[in-house]
Amino acid sequence: MESENSFTALSGIFWFFKSLILAVVNSVTAITNPQMWLDWSDKESLIRFVYYGASVELFFVFLLCFLIIILAGLLSQTFLWGVVRVTEGLSNSIGRLVAWAGLIMVVQQVMIVFLQRIFARTDIVLSFGVPFQYGVSWFAEELKLYNAAIICLCISYTFVQQGHVRVDLFYAPASFRKKKIIDMLGAAFFMIPMAVLMWLYSWFFMWRHLITPKVSASDKLELMLRKSRVVKWNIETIGVSANGFNAYFLFKVLMVAMVAFIFIQAISFFCRSLAELREGEKSDGKYLDLDNKPDMPAASGQTGKNPQTTM
Repeated sequence: MESENSFTALSGIFWFFKSLILAVVNSVTAITNPQMWLDWSDKESLIRFVYYGASVELFFVFLLCFLIIILAGLLSQTFLWGVVRVTEGLSNSIGRLVAWAGLIMVVQQVMIVFLQRIFARTDIVLSFGVPFQYGVSWFAEELKLYNAAIICLCISYTFVQQGHVRVDLFYAPASFRKKKIIDMLGAAFFMIPMAVLMWLYSWFFMWRHLITPKVSASDKLELMLRKSRVVKWNIETIGVSANGFNAYFLFKVLMVAMVAFIFIQAISFFCRSLAELREGEKSDGKYLDLDNKPDMPAASGQTGKNPQTTM
């Protein structure tokens, strides 16, 4: 019994390192042959993109890239901070841009009320060379898309800005070094695994509303390639009401984008925690670009840091 368990463990370890090595081959193949998965005029290419978009092969490519980033960061502190600044800058830039959707949502809601109640209009026409005309109910239901965009695309921005609520009993009184270790473990063993599961389900959920026949995570590549013979675009355009918003497939796209930002933020948070752990408490909040900076002067090369909500 013990020998069988040992053999199973060794087989698992061998499979892991074999998959990690194959990730290099798969990455080179994908980069040097983009037509195999990006030429969507070829149905097999489209199916390969769908399959490999949430495959074991992609997971190990991601894991390999993550390990390379960490190894390079251990060799160069400048590189590690560079990763942090680029990823946090990306989250901040997109978050600040998408946050304007809140203002657009308010303006559009006011416009709908005026057109419905005062001018008794049943439709809205927007024209920028090509007329864009839909009923008022379409624009009213579309307001949900702005909410979804803010939630999905500003999730990492909120994390960078420390706008999330941290509820804990052990983190707050912990020392600086212990906090950074907890942050690294949280990113590696909670954020990334959660994002992997969310990506697996949201990826195929999105594609089931974009193409037919439907695909699922349990389909093998051979089965999906056979499906490619009859695959065709079938973008979901069914609304809740007869004249209501009919682009609900965009919500599925936003779900995938949200998980991608969680991935990016997990890597960024791990790298920041590692960099601050190596440099010590003086680097706490270094290069952190906060919208609401405290009044106290920041240290050289650093920005201020807002306290997180703790319990």
